[in-house]
Amino acid sequence: MTTASAGAPAPAASAPATSATSPVLPTSAPASADAVRRGAGPRVRRRVGLAWLGLTPFAAYVLLFLAVPAVIAVGSGFFTDDGAFTLANLAAFAEPSVLRAFGGSFGLSAVSAVIGAVIGALVCWALSALRPDGLVRSMIDSAASVLAQFGGVMLAFAFIATIGVQGLVTTWLVSLVDVDRNATGAFLYTVPGLVIPYVYFQVPLMVLTFMPALEGVKTQWGEAAATLGASRATYWRRIALPVLAPAFWGSLLLLFANGFSSFATAAALISQGGIVPLTIRTQLTSETLIGLQNVAGVLAFGMVVVMAVVMGAYSLLQRRAARWQR
Repeated sequence: MTTASAGAPAPAASAPATSATSPVLPTSAPASADAVRRGAGPRVRRRVGLAWLGLTPFAAYVLLFLAVPAVIAVGSGFFTDDGAFTLANLAAFAEPSVLRAFGGSFGLSAVSAVIGAVIGALVCWALSALRPDGLVRSMIDSAASVLAQFGGVMLAFAFIATIGVQGLVTTWLVSLVDVDRNATGAFLYTVPGLVIPYVYFQVPLMVLTFMPALEGVKTQWGEAAATLGASRATYWRRIALPVLAPAFWGSLLLLFANGFSSFATAAALISQGGIVPLTIRTQLTSETLIGLQNVAGVLAFGMVVVMAVVMGAYSLLQRRAARWQR
């Protein structure tokens, strides 16, 4: 091994080391932005075209089985049986039976939505203390996803077997404590009795819609409030609850819309009338309002108006709540 003498000058750091046997390859000039755009443009357009093509089956399904039937159902209320346009059918909204149906739907939807929202919010608060990836949290999230869509004949049969006239819980209460809730009539088969099965699917829906908002509350906010001397109650009253209020009221409106439009469970328990969807079924099978035509279409139009107002308010609240979930 040889070492350089102290008097020898050090090589310049900026001089690149080259090898006599290694040829210097020419560096190609970078492609211009226009060339990149010209090359990427067709590929991007092809991707967008394929994406729209993939949505075609779903769009056709929505058009044929949702949009067209909805337009026909709502539009039929503005025509006579002979096909002539008329506004006289709107007089059905003044009929006592129609007013009772809307009152029953509003009451049932509001009560079940409030109960479901309060219970669901408490469940979300309890879940917030668990690990998001834990077994218990995963099981409850999965159960909420399933139970929020559990309705119809199966749900009605479950409650008939549980709290019906000869249900398991009914007979148990009669034999043990001599309490018969159906002594004055079958409570489950009335509009107030529908609150019980409706709450069954309202609570899990509240868990699904409100939990993301509760998870959006930052722990740093509580730590900052505690550092400034605020108590836990002050933190919830001044910070957490005002932040969560738009999400809570938006979820409440969503539960109201869900209850207002539900049909299958009520149809399996109540034979006719009481709420708007069942009144529409009655009008489709037998015209019961003398002098008026296509009353089912008029009622469908009323439901669309109510749902449009509710969902519009829900969108506004969700837009406000989304500011704290970013």
